[in-house]
Amino acid sequence: MDRELGRFLKSRREAATPAGSGILTGPRRRVAGLRREEVAQLAGISVEYYVRLEQGRARGPSPEVLDALARTLRLDDVERGHLHDLASARPARPPSARRARPELVGLLAKLDRVPALVLDHRLDVLAWNPLSAQLFFDFAATPSRNLARFCLLDPASREVFPDWPDVARATVGQLRLVAARYATDQALATLIGELTLRSEPFRTLWSGRVVQQRTHGRKRFRHPVAGELTLRFENFELPDSSGQRLVTFTADPGSPSESALDLLAHWAS
Repeated sequence: MDRELGRFLKSRREAATPAGSGILTGPRRRVAGLRREEVAQLAGISVEYYVRLEQGRARGPSPEVLDALARTLRLDDVERGHLHDLASARPARPPSARRARPELVGLLAKLDRVPALVLDHRLDVLAWNPLSAQLFFDFAATPSRNLARFCLLDPASREVFPDWPDVARATVGQLRLVAARYATDQALATLIGELTLRSEPFRTLWSGRVVQQRTHGRKRFRHPVAGELTLRFENFELPDSSGQRLVTFTADPGSPSESALDLLAHWAS
């Protein structure tokens, strides 16, 4: 984790812009991002200590130092939280719940006009309704119901997601985020190892150390019967220690996607 912390800092330093940090540059500057010396000065720490952080040789940076580095590198809230997760001496214990509560399963069954599913932190699909299976794939017929495997390993995902590169990037970003939070989760480590071995796009995206947390937004789907749909998704984190979330998809009222979703609901029923 110390090495991962250093690699993350290095990637964010190289992605930062001198102008964004108030550093004046001339035509002879050869460094696209920030220099180590500049980061250290702006964060108020010694250059030697920052170099040790990037090299994975400095353990236990204080929260104040991490916050100063986050401000210097202009990290967003998700990246700032990821930085603290990487520096934590005690990673969070991975949730043990492997099933959705019966009440949630019953709720999904009542959402006959809204595609909905329950995911865990590994992107395993724990429960779903028929309409969500129409959008993604036949969950009941697939032993490994994992959205990361589907996106990165199944060629059919490129037909399902017209914006596949964005979906793949978000998927990898979510996995990297939870990999730091639950560093002792062996099942998650196995999933990441499998994707690393079998998917070149995953290896490329993983090496970029981009982290994402998708709470809401839009996602486009392509269905052989209903055509293309643009749906709004919402992630509802469950207020317990299960690490699960309910994800719903809705169409804008009066839009072509709403008509297509109605068609798909009739088809699914």
